[in-house]
Amino acid sequence: MIGSLRGIVILRNDPYIFLEVGGVGYKVLVSGSVLASTKQGEKLALFTYTHVREDALDLYGFPSAEDLELFERLIGVSGVGPKTAMNVFSLNKRDNIIEAIVNADVDFFTSVPRLGRKNAQKIIIELKQKFGSSQELDLSEKDKKQHADVVRALESLGFSPGEAREAIVAVKDKGGTTQELVRLALQYLGKR
Repeated sequence: MIGSLRGIVILRNDPYIFLEVGGVGYKVLVSGSVLASTKQGEKLALFTYTHVREDALDLYGFPSAEDLELFERLIGVSGVGPKTAMNVFSLNKRDNIIEAIVNADVDFFTSVPRLGRKNAQKIIIELKQKFGSSQELDLSEKDKKQHADVVRALESLGFSPGEAREAIVAVKDKGGTTQELVRLALQYLGKR
């Protein structure tokens, strides 16, 4: 599996870019925003998802690991394939997608080509608890890492990701260190 690529864009051919890495050209399907912001001849680094089928091997490229993670969660929903998930990214930014999931905005997803109402509802139902509150969208990178550490700690203690994120949102302004946040989150969860 190819996890990331860093090289020179040698060709742009919507919806693909051809990325030359070490003398080998890779055809990578990217979102419309990545394609629009990329110029032929410039350096580019992408996190990739490798999709293997009986008759093809496709690469999907993303500018950040967070985008790749959301893409993988989307295709984990029954009925949503990689091309449909990429259509979601072509029309929207990651934070907007997460916000639509958290707010259960079915119309947001039904505006995407090849994505019907039933699958839009599945996306929301299956992914809503994984993203917790939309308040988490405005965190700094340091806070995101700290909150991810707290979620992992709470999950290792048997709490669901949804419960862990709910607790973080409730206590995030009360603690400083990761250990303090875990302690406060446990107190919060114990009172429910």
